[in-house]
Amino acid sequence: MFMKFLVALFALLLPAMACAADITGIPKIREGDYVQIGNARVRLGGIDAPAVDQLCLNTKGERWSCGAAARDELIKHAGNKAWTCNRRLAADRRGRIVARCEVDGEDIQKWLVRNGWALAYARLSRDYETDEKAARDARAGMWQGAFIAPRDWRIRNKKTTILGAVKPPEHARAILLASASGPVAPSPDCTIKGNVNRSGVCIYHTPASRWYAKIEMNISKGTRWFCSVDEAEAAGCRETRR
Repeated sequence: MFMKFLVALFALLLPAMACAADITGIPKIREGDYVQIGNARVRLGGIDAPAVDQLCLNTKGERWSCGAAARDELIKHAGNKAWTCNRRLAADRRGRIVARCEVDGEDIQKWLVRNGWALAYARLSRDYETDEKAARDARAGMWQGAFIAPRDWRIRNKKTTILGAVKPPEHARAILLASASGPVAPSPDCTIKGNVNRSGVCIYHTPASRWYAKIEMNISKGTRWFCSVDEAEAAGCRETRR
């Protein structure tokens, strides 16, 4: 009887044990805190990075795509290396596996927070609070200018505190709550449209471009706004040939 109980218990625990296995491989980095390794969608636990279409202000009070920068800096740092992610049993509300990830023994979450590309997600973990303070003191990454916490940006919290080292200009909150992918340009200075063609190539269109008015800005279609040609080309886009 006792043996039957042990067998039944093991059968119940086996799926959870399998689920807790490490995820390893070279990732496709989607956002500063979201990667895909094989078929596994992984949310980096304990931190909160800006979405790719979140905007910040730089040291001169100019808009820049800090969310895309966070993703791109992570790609440069560890995008072509093998990752090991220790998954937790719970998934987030989008069905992604929440995990802690290492590359060559380095804690990737710690690197992101210490370099100012993510905040410590103190509501869920206090592991990276010291790293966030170090980034703030060094004015690293997003801390060099002005920004709002990614969690506040996602819900468009108009009462949010503006973070960073730079005194924000008037109406900064409205600028920082805007999206680089919304249907309306985030500011009068950011009117270059970027879209992805059928071949997966990013194309940018200035207001003088032939098809500019026909391009509908919709994040689900992979579109986004740019504030300059340099910014569009830095994101890997080329000018339309029409």
